Parts: sequence; structure tokens; C-alpha cells
Amino acid sequence: MTRTGALRWFKSSYSDGGGGNCLEVAYEDRPTRVDAIHIRDSKNPAGPALSVTPTAWRRFAESL
Repeated sequence: MTRTGALRWFKSSYSDGGGGNCLEVAYEDRPTRVDAIHIRDSKNPAGPALSVTPTAWRRFAESL
């Protein structure tokens, strides 16, 4: 997957902000569609990020 727009990273509203183990999720800021969901460690924002399709992300979220 190739990024074409700016990423908007956000944490879950359940994150306490106390430096715990959190993931951040982002999507490309494009008005027409989302091609990929990006996931990274909030404590290492310069580190690797995982990119998945919206379908894979939805299936993962529904399984929780």
C-alpha cells in the first residue's frame, strides 16, 4: 500500500494518557475513501507501522 495523503494519528478514547501501553491508529486524510489503516506503538512513533486494509481492520475490531 502506498501512502498518498497526510496521516492523522489518534489513540483510543479509553487511553488514560499515563504512558501505558497504547496503540495509535491513523488513516489517510482523503475525503473520498480510506485505502489503509495504519497502526503504531504510541511510545515509538518513529518506529515501524503496520498497514492493513479497512476490511481486515473491521474484522479485527469486530472480533474483540
